[in-house]
Amino acid sequence: MKPTILILCTGNSCRSQMAEGFLRAAAGDLVNVQSAGSNPTGQVHPLAIKVMAEASIDISGHRSKHLNEFLGQPVHTVITVCGHADQACPVFPGQVNRHHWPFDDPFQAAGSEKDILQCFRRVRDEMRRVFEAYAAGLRDGSGMGI
Repeated sequence: MKPTILILCTGNSCRSQMAEGFLRAAAGDLVNVQSAGSNPTGQVHPLAIKVMAEASIDISGHRSKHLNEFLGQPVHTVITVCGHADQACPVFPGQVNRHHWPFDDPFQAAGSEKDILQCFRRVRDEMRRVFEAYAAGLRDGSGMGI
């Protein structure tokens, strides 16, 4: 059975969904990648779906989930992706490996439609670099602490 990596955020609509998409594409054969939120919005943001499709990753089948869905399952590693210190970043109970990699919340972007889309793309590109590097570490054994 592959170890589960759970990516957490508050709403589970943007950042954690994009991170799940990148990590699943890069290391889904090694680990079971899931995402959830402490206060899920109930949907995956349409702009997250759009910008991930631009990166050739389809997250249109993802759903926004509450972290409680994973409390009864063995979770090996939890990665939180909440950004600013004033955001309520969820905590997953138990003895698991933990990483906190903060990213801006594109859901909070303001301005024109073009400005908002640019914010989603910037966050996507930042996440791609981090999660593809993490997957490379898993592949070469340096990240086996997952």
